[in-house]
Amino acid sequence: MIRSHDAGTLRASDEGQNVTLAGWVARRRDHGGVVFIDLRDASGVVQVVFRQDDVAHDLRAEFCVLVTGTVRRRPPGNENPELATGEIEVAVGELEVLSESDPLPFPIEGAAELNEEVRLHYRYLDIRRAEMAATLRARSAAAYLVSDVMRDHGFVNVETPFLTRSTPEGARDFLVPVRLRPGSWYALPQSPQLFKQLLMVAGLERYYQLVRCFRDEDFRADRQPEFTQIDVEMSFVSREDVIEVAEHLVQRLWAEIAGYQVPRPIPRMSYADAMARFGSDKPDLRFGCELADLTGYFAQTGFRVFQAAHVGAVVMPGGAAQTRKELDGWQDWARSRGARGLAYVLIDAGGQVSDSGPVARHLSEAERAGLPAAAGAGPGDCVFFAAGPANSARELLGAARLEIGHRCGLIDPSAWAFTWVVDAPMFEDDGSGGWTAVHHPFTAPLPEWADKFAAEPAGALADAYDIVCNGTEIGGGSIRIYRPDMQQEVFDVIGLSREEARSQFGFLLDALRFGPPPHGGIAFGWDRMLMLLTGRDTIRDVIAFPKAASGLDPLTGAPTPITPEQRKEAGIDVIPPPPAQA
Repeated sequence: MIRSHDAGTLRASDEGQNVTLAGWVARRRDHGGVVFIDLRDASGVVQVVFRQDDVAHDLRAEFCVLVTGTVRRRPPGNENPELATGEIEVAVGELEVLSESDPLPFPIEGAAELNEEVRLHYRYLDIRRAEMAATLRARSAAAYLVSDVMRDHGFVNVETPFLTRSTPEGARDFLVPVRLRPGSWYALPQSPQLFKQLLMVAGLERYYQLVRCFRDEDFRADRQPEFTQIDVEMSFVSREDVIEVAEHLVQRLWAEIAGYQVPRPIPRMSYADAMARFGSDKPDLRFGCELADLTGYFAQTGFRVFQAAHVGAVVMPGGAAQTRKELDGWQDWARSRGARGLAYVLIDAGGQVSDSGPVARHLSEAERAGLPAAAGAGPGDCVFFAAGPANSARELLGAARLEIGHRCGLIDPSAWAFTWVVDAPMFEDDGSGGWTAVHHPFTAPLPEWADKFAAEPAGALADAYDIVCNGTEIGGGSIRIYRPDMQQEVFDVIGLSREEARSQFGFLLDALRFGPPPHGGIAFGWDRMLMLLTGRDTIRDVIAFPKAASGLDPLTGAPTPITPEQRKEAGIDVIPPPPAQA
């Protein structure tokens, strides 16, 4: 090493030592012939002092330097308690500029608001900032903890292929041309789902890995085309066994990274309960404002809008004080989510439904009289309604509930609220009169549905479990199907013919013929977990080199066109011959 010490490790006990430090110029302060430099390396910052301005006068921010000097205590009153090295400084005897820096596109030090596109373009400079460096170090520390926990539970770390075949898993695949087989393509895996099931058939019994996954889907605020998950699979287990390991992992990560002791067991609620009470299968439990089901209350209503399959409501505390402009803004908010609007009534200071607003005049006296109690509203509140199919109405009210929580300051940002959401439906309507799997087609039914899910797909429940933290799903899993006859029944329900099933999943179906064990597992969204653990607002802040929200990489310029020569060499335009007939 060209340096003798890390800058951030020096303390008062090092007084009098001659040290050689290497790092970057973080800050510079000139005090009449004396120049103070904050020298930063990966370990932290220390103040170095130059008595001769001619030695240091050319130093600028982010110059990379090597200094040799003596550690000494700072003069009384000049200590900096905000720095770990704040009791001492280094009096510099020699300076070598290792490399110079051009003017910076944004400041490395300080807490200025920075343009994300610029940050991503100069990501290597962005990572020099203390908060970004700390986030990536926390990610590294968390990965070590995952390995510790999984080793304690007897898991085997196995890598699965990145180049595999295309299988339908809910999103489009990223495809890779194969030069040696023109016209054929690999697919990058959306998850290791099939491989981890094969590892259970192989008898490893307990598998995990921190694995990259790839999904070619439309970009949303917090999605990346490549992401990381903690993938876990176990043989000879029930749901309780998987949840036990998952809770131990979550508890360890939150204790050591966030300093919070997660109470165990983590509470559970059914999917049906989550949707009815919170309008979401990933409810934020840091505040109340639960939804009210008013379908029965308005069963005999003359108000045409409420003559619907489902009528629900959510209360905005103090919402009656909103201006007309603010109330109209809620309509724009609802329309931006694809709804026609958001009906509302205001509760006056006496606890009665106010005459103002577009809904109150359509309600009978009896409906108005009992509405505050039925909705759980008090004086000065606003009651928002949604009517229509239950799923869409609850989804709208669930989103309104979250918006109310943010607008009214009801959510404690320092709080942690965990829950398991269990027993989701196995299937959902595909919009064309058929069925599609809610999770994936390898999810087993609950035991009580094992013999009737094919006959009653609308009511069938899956042996599935999702873990939610602060309204974010951080992991999800299920007990898997291991019987070939049951797997074929699921394929029949979702309309996958035997030929299609054989074409897409033949290697798994073959494996299930050779004594597969009962098994199940879970996958955690690693980037989402770290976003929560480090208090960041987006997963892009916990990934070293993420893509922008557009899918482009501002740093490298990817994706880019390829040359005609590359296209030809990869065989992209080759049409493969039809398969030989048996």
